[in-house]
Amino acid sequence: MNITKRALGALAALVALVAITGAAVAADRPYSEGTVSVVTSIRTEPGQHENYMKYLATTYKQMMEEQKQAGIIVDWSVFTARPHTADGPNVYLVTTYKNLAAMDGLQDRTEAIQEKLIGNQETRDAAMAARGKMRSMVGSEVIRKVDFK
Repeated sequence: MNITKRALGALAALVALVAITGAAVAADRPYSEGTVSVVTSIRTEPGQHENYMKYLATTYKQMMEEQKQAGIIVDWSVFTARPHTADGPNVYLVTTYKNLAAMDGLQDRTEAIQEKLIGNQETRDAAMAARGKMRSMVGSEVIRKVDFK
């Protein structure tokens, strides 16, 4: 019985030491994990760049500003670029979240905003099909900001 108590005590001490060491190693890092951004690469179709920019300046802007006011996103941006290849992206949509957890349940939290600004699911599907004539999504990636201490 005494040996069992000693073994459990030693095991508890070892677990505490590992936990403290792990926290110390994390504290020694010269950076912390910052915000998370989703970068979506878009290629506008020939002759559709200005039409797509009008959409971004109206409906898209309203949607993103509503999400920002609701605290769903931290910020958003639109960038244009010269494509590296003939079918490369020329527009980048960047949406920034507080952290990865902020993206959990995103569809449920943005549903009311989408319905308010665009309409029911059938109307949103039709709007998405219309945007498909203006642009193609080339890709999307999630990136994390590094904050140096």
